[in-house]
Amino acid sequence: MARTLVGVYPGTFDPVTNGHLDIISRAVRLVDRLVIGIAANPFKGPMFSVEERVSMLYEELEAIDKDGTEIEVRPFRNLLTDFARDAGATMIVRGLRAVSDFDFEFQMVGMNARLAPDIEIVFLMASEGNHFIASRLVKEIAMLGGDASKFVSPNVARHIATRLKEMGSGAR
Repeated sequence: MARTLVGVYPGTFDPVTNGHLDIISRAVRLVDRLVIGIAANPFKGPMFSVEERVSMLYEELEAIDKDGTEIEVRPFRNLLTDFARDAGATMIVRGLRAVSDFDFEFQMVGMNARLAPDIEIVFLMASEGNHFIASRLVKEIAMLGGDASKFVSPNVARHIATRLKEMGSGAR
């Protein structure tokens, strides 16, 4: 019987960017099943609720060539290693944009390896056109009235514009 390789790609995805979608489209080539874990993380001051982020990600997955890979999007509020175990994952996929990401991820790998030595961490470098994209910067650009549409899908750009109108600021 063939083993099903399950990977987890965690993040806050607030909002999901072209960089995230790039990592997802490449991660599906590595696993049979990809569980995208949306961290609640209220400390980051999210623009969108967890439920909205789950919904947005499912909308974005329609355009991704899944290459036969099953994809599930689930929120989580516990330790990443516990979430990965609950999902049956043997791999955690992380995207790297810059050296500063590596510094942070290097520390996290050490901690996660102690918590779950049976789960491998796999890093995917951001593609050339996406290495500078960060959700935090996308939100900042949009909130200051700039055009963030180059960094997100048209659908996500509409969600951002709607949210900013609800908040009474930003997008013009």
